[in-house]
Amino acid sequence: MMLRRLPLFVLMTVISILSVPAAVNAEHEGKVQILLLGDSTTEGSIPRKLKPKGPHLEQILEQLLAAEGDLPACDVINSSLSGEYIKRLFDSKRYDRAAAKLPGLDYIFIRYGLNDRARRENFPENFPKDFHQLLARLRKDHPDAVLIPMTVIPFANEADSKTINDLVFDVAKKENLEVFDIYPRYAEELKKGQNMLTYRRYPLAKVPEKYHALVKPFVRNGSVVVMANELDPILGDLPGWYSDRHPNLAGYNVIADETAEYMAKLLRAKQAKTEKKQ
Repeated sequence: MMLRRLPLFVLMTVISILSVPAAVNAEHEGKVQILLLGDSTTEGSIPRKLKPKGPHLEQILEQLLAAEGDLPACDVINSSLSGEYIKRLFDSKRYDRAAAKLPGLDYIFIRYGLNDRARRENFPENFPKDFHQLLARLRKDHPDAVLIPMTVIPFANEADSKTINDLVFDVAKKENLEVFDIYPRYAEELKKGQNMLTYRRYPLAKVPEKYHALVKPFVRNGSVVVMANELDPILGDLPGWYSDRHPNLAGYNVIADETAEYMAKLLRAKQAKTEKKQ
């Protein structure tokens, strides 16, 4: 009714506006949907306990992508779990609960291997099989999503990391997928300070009793847990003080920054392809 009363030129303007295609990447709630699927080095459970309000990996990634200014709005979902490996993801039914039915996923980053190597029997044979199985399920449940296998960060020694990452590259090659290789950037950042990207988690029982009053504010579940280096000048000489190699917030910011750079290239390439078709 209202459109019929409009002058012809106004009516044509309205029709032309309504005919503009929707944003290519806005499949769900007007935002690009990005899923992070992995283990503790993706989840970040200790940083979340030490600094509950964050910002954490998924939030930093969203902020970095938004800061680019020319990219579509992105929603990053971190569905990762400490101690997880691919077989456990399926056996625990967590895949069905946390990943299978997420709506409108556009990009899925997959980072497993550390726990698989430690806990999966016959790792060299079963890890690739498990990875192929996961990719098949993701393709079935999220046929429009871009699947992105990732290498592990330098958590284990260099040789063990290479063993895992070589298998990831081999799986990706057979699946015709591109690997997002996070390892080199993280390793390069570690050159600035070997322990600057990890938190400290150390059994209280191994801390000399004279320091127990000092560390009391940092004790969680029988361990001294510190985000960064504030206790290093006092306790840094204790054997194994730096042995926990999980990322602290700085480590996750390295991952977020490198992921944002990789993701921005993908989004711009997709935009350019869409514009070319138009």
